[in-house]
Amino acid sequence: MNKTKLYWILQVFGWLGFALINLLFVSLERGVSSVQIGAYLSLAGFYLFSTHGLRYIIKKHNWFSRNFNLLIWNTFLGLLVLALSNTTAQLIISLIFDTFNPAVDIRPIILAVTIFVSFLFYALWVMLYYLFHFLDNYNQSLKYQAKINEIQLNHLKSQLNPHFIFNALNSVRALVDEDPAKAKTSITQLSNILRFSLMMDKKRVIDFENEFNTVKDYLNLETIRFEERLNVKYEIEPEAYDYRIPPMMMQTIVENAIKHGISNRVKGGEISIKCYEGLTDDLYIQVKNSGQLKSQSFAKKKPGEGHGITNTIQRLKLIYGERASFKIFNSGNDFVITEIKIPKQSLTLG
Repeated sequence: MNKTKLYWILQVFGWLGFALINLLFVSLERGVSSVQIGAYLSLAGFYLFSTHGLRYIIKKHNWFSRNFNLLIWNTFLGLLVLALSNTTAQLIISLIFDTFNPAVDIRPIILAVTIFVSFLFYALWVMLYYLFHFLDNYNQSLKYQAKINEIQLNHLKSQLNPHFIFNALNSVRALVDEDPAKAKTSITQLSNILRFSLMMDKKRVIDFENEFNTVKDYLNLETIRFEERLNVKYEIEPEAYDYRIPPMMMQTIVENAIKHGISNRVKGGEISIKCYEGLTDDLYIQVKNSGQLKSQSFAKKKPGEGHGITNTIQRLKLIYGERASFKIFNSGNDFVITEIKIPKQSLTLG
């Protein structure tokens, strides 16, 4: 079930249950009137929307990204404000339903008890919400850890497969006598890629700069192989370096462009990488390559092939939920564009 839908079901039925339980106790003592039903339902409605307001603040200001002491302090202040607001709301509800008794309702001891009880109800709600959030994050982490092993194996087969290594080594071998310095640089670049790929499961996300450096090393090696048949362009906005992205994700898309686009063209072609920040604090990564995407390109795959796009979509879903997106489409008759949208904050709340 969608988490937002589940949240509202629990909110509505939870606070409705709160109102019904209170009415039950009142009925056991002196019966229930329509005024009491209206008052308790109004109070339950205030609880519902005030707790939702607290949830909105928690999500908007990303409380869970702060240190533990600050989280506790923010939570305490939030609960205190809600308890005071709730006490005020109870007095207003009493006035509306003509049950207000100044001699009793505004006595300091009564107000103090009302604030304390309201604080306890809100504290119980916060405990349940935090528990749900942390359990959900833990469950997502377990799913990610269970899936990452399969993804890593597929990456080692499809992104850094023996075919690529064979081509890279052949290109370097051709340079050993012709340009020893360039051959040495190429060996270093290949070493960087291999080391980076073997460490990809250590972190969920990495700095954009680290991933981009790996992509440049990869394209430098491919430029040796394709020579003038491969033209590479970069258009990277400075804001892109403020983001963290899943390791090997951009490199996967770039290699897919080489494998299914440039390699299939006698005259080669162009690869253009554009990274920019959108209007909603999202990073857009666009890889544009010469070629055309056939409608059945990925419908039928040979065993061991075609893991790149599938794994990219799976990893985006596991890490970002619905906040990330993946698109691949033809641009005119000569180019294919692959676009990934990545949010700035990697963790989402329930």
